[in-house]
Amino acid sequence: MRLQRLLIVDDEASVLAALGRALRRRYGRSLAVDVRIDAATALDLLRVRDFDLVISDLRMPAMDGLTFLGHAASLRPHMVRMILTGSADFATAQQAINDAGVFRYLCKPWSDEELARHVDAALALAGSSRQQREAAQAWHDHRDTPSSQELERRRLEELEPGLTHVEWVPGGEVLMPPLTGFGGLSTE
Repeated sequence: MRLQRLLIVDDEASVLAALGRALRRRYGRSLAVDVRIDAATALDLLRVRDFDLVISDLRMPAMDGLTFLGHAASLRPHMVRMILTGSADFATAQQAINDAGVFRYLCKPWSDEELARHVDAALALAGSSRQQREAAQAWHDHRDTPSSQELERRRLEELEPGLTHVEWVPGGEVLMPPLTGFGGLSTE
């Protein structure tokens, strides 16, 4: 199983430390957690590393969480996005969901159980989405690879051109082409 990765962005070091502790207790080494104290360095990291989930503070200096998550979505469109904020504002939550494609909107202070429940759901969504993308890619790759039957049809066609072309009559019978090749004689 692939190690899942989480990026947390918050301008408060104490919040990053508390989130990191809570997630390490819950997931141990089964989840790789990276933290960044500002959105610009987090975007730099997203340019070079893939993450399954990002949790961003809403109110940060220089770049707010919604702007950051919008940029993050353009860099990593399949990454699940969550927002963490100290204010429970319905209009902001709605904007986060509609404009930045936020999966969940978490409020500070959080309980570790609530955080784990939301992170579990986000990681499950990310895993399911990744499996669907991989299955679609495998199908696409397989579609471009001829089947063993198609390879055999091609081989037979090279040996005897027209051999695999079949004409059907309206009643469902196969219409045989005229037989030739008996010393130039036709059987018609």
